[in-house]
Amino acid sequence: MTKEFGAQSMVGRLRRVVVRRPDEAMAVADPGAWHYASRIDLAEAQAAHDALVTILSDEGAEILYHDEPLPQLADSVFVCDPALMTDAGALILRLGKALRRGEEEAFARFFERHGIPILGRLHGDARAEGGDTLWLDHDTLAVGIGFRTNYEAVDQLRETLEPLGVRVLAHELPYQAGPLACLHLMSLISPVDVDLAVAFPPLMPVPFWQELQRRGIRLLEVPEGEFRKWQGTNVLAIAPRRVVALERNPVTKRLLEEAGCTVFTIPGDALSFKTEGGPTCLTRPILRDDT
Repeated sequence: MTKEFGAQSMVGRLRRVVVRRPDEAMAVADPGAWHYASRIDLAEAQAAHDALVTILSDEGAEILYHDEPLPQLADSVFVCDPALMTDAGALILRLGKALRRGEEEAFARFFERHGIPILGRLHGDARAEGGDTLWLDHDTLAVGIGFRTNYEAVDQLRETLEPLGVRVLAHELPYQAGPLACLHLMSLISPVDVDLAVAFPPLMPVPFWQELQRRGIRLLEVPEGEFRKWQGTNVLAIAPRRVVALERNPVTKRLLEEAGCTVFTIPGDALSFKTEGGPTCLTRPILRDDT
């Protein structure tokens, strides 16, 4: 039987992935309310998104489009956040950004339509977004605690994942730009191989940095300008050392290439830089090879 889901890795070969093309909800969104830099030109945003999908498809990933109409949910293009994928099925999260509430159950319906079991759901006061979850290895999940994810969510994640043999590590994130901005754990780091990641260490929790060092993970340090202006740390691994990054990050691209990575780039001006969401945010891996 062919395996159809399971992604307890950040870097294994990407086999199936969910995306959601920008739609009218994003085009009409009030930038002030949604914390966008300016209004979204829908055609330009769709072209940028299409460029990402073309790369993933050309690299052999099966593309699953989440296309349920969600007219009030401008951020629903960022499919990384409403769910976490495990080898036992999808865990439906509860988004910390209030305007996004409702994406979670729409995603649950998507999984059910595609025959992917729902492992569990966060409930009550728990809040967590996928961008705050990062697989350090098959059996270790790091979770960032900040404005979008809380300790109640960590407790519930542990309750669900420990029976699968998964250890959950919680690390507190810095205030940085405040509660309206989006700073996820994955804003600070993107693994590109089991022993290599792009990262911005100055904002990392010290225990998290120490854990990476203990594991022998080499960090390619993104320069501050590329981190703050162009999301240099937002890099999606298609396979070990085969990645998608955003344009305008020449130093980060060079560091990746010098480390033996093949780097594909997509434009960020029309979508990513306006909305704080790059290639990792725009994808929810459903099936990856184990690493």
